[in-house]
Amino acid sequence: MLDRAYQTLHLLGLDPVAEVTGDINSYGFRRERSTADAIERGFAVLARKSSAQWILEADIEACFDKLSHAWLLTHIPMHKPSLRQWLKAGYMEEHLLHPTSEGSPQGGPISPVLANMTLDGLEKLLHEHFSARFKVHLVRYADDFIVTATEKATLEERVLPLVQEFLAERGLRLSPTKTTITHIDDGFDFLGQTLRKYNGKLLIKPSKQKQKALLEKVRAIIKTEGRNLTAVGLINRLNPIIRGWANYHRHVVSKNVFRRIDYLIHLSLWQWARHRHSNKSRIWVYRQYIRPPGAEKALFQTQTTDKNGEKRLIRIYTASQTPIRRHIKVRGAANPYDPQWELYFEQRQFHKTCGELRRRPDIFTLLRLQEGRCPVCRQPITLETGWHDHHIRWRVFGGDDKLNNRILLHPTCHQQVHSPGYSGPPLRPLPGV
Repeated sequence: MLDRAYQTLHLLGLDPVAEVTGDINSYGFRRERSTADAIERGFAVLARKSSAQWILEADIEACFDKLSHAWLLTHIPMHKPSLRQWLKAGYMEEHLLHPTSEGSPQGGPISPVLANMTLDGLEKLLHEHFSARFKVHLVRYADDFIVTATEKATLEERVLPLVQEFLAERGLRLSPTKTTITHIDDGFDFLGQTLRKYNGKLLIKPSKQKQKALLEKVRAIIKTEGRNLTAVGLINRLNPIIRGWANYHRHVVSKNVFRRIDYLIHLSLWQWARHRHSNKSRIWVYRQYIRPPGAEKALFQTQTTDKNGEKRLIRIYTASQTPIRRHIKVRGAANPYDPQWELYFEQRQFHKTCGELRRRPDIFTLLRLQEGRCPVCRQPITLETGWHDHHIRWRVFGGDDKLNNRILLHPTCHQQVHSPGYSGPPLRPLPGV
């Protein structure tokens, strides 16, 4: 625990340096960046008719385990004795101490930044060796990256040797079996998505491998855990998995894939229901789980009783109910540690939160009128911070639920407002309500 605390302390000083020196189109293990940004960058460099047609899919062999200690100690700008101790500390397995002569600390808070800083510089190197007419672009997420070019020969004869030399200096090498060169018309998988051109139009869809992995996981849960779960328990077990998978793929062309996933999950749940009630007719099962009396038809649902004793329907989450929304890529030069970019990141967070809340018009309106900030602490309200819906005139004193009597506060700020000694700013109705 002490070592992790020390690593985190050094990380606070090293991460801002990594942001300044990092590649513009590196998106893994960096604040305010995500896989969606990397995919959107891939779309930007491949979508046009005049874009590069060939892609080098690079896979680094055991990246975290093979990093050169000598290179790290020479080039990472931090306290060298501490870094040396972490790199040489070894690891325990089956009560035996195994020495480490290469690689970064497994599971350490500082390891992702060390790996990122090791691979930074590759984009600059490629730009130095290739002019714009070659259309050589790097898109990297952690140790997973692609390089584009107009000609296959450019990737085979010039780019690949350059990348191999760059990695060799750092103790790394490309996997000969997993590193391939692909034409965009044949398509390739990157970060769980398949990028491929159909008649000259680039479409990005969830990869078949990721679809298969989700269905196998859902079916395994239904087959094993489903034996001991009620319908309500099974729905509660599956919903977070399906929702998380759909949210990851909602920024690409996923609607038809979502419908297919929903149908196949429905078939698995239908088989579970038929097996659970083997002595009941198909019509009885249909009315119990698909369309109960007085309810609309759904892929799978059942009735339950809440803590107030009232009956309500609980349904399986369907991937197709997740809205498809284009992701806006973060600007390459944007630095979350630089004060001049503070407003930019606040606006991104505000638009992201508003986008999530468009299906809740009252909350969306309040957030927009508050300009995305809590009126008590003046800090942004985000999906991560959460919020409470506060009534300016308390309902116990006759306050109503109209918008001019409501305001959004952080949960901790809401507790302060309701404490006897509250001395913060007075809360007034929002202008424009």
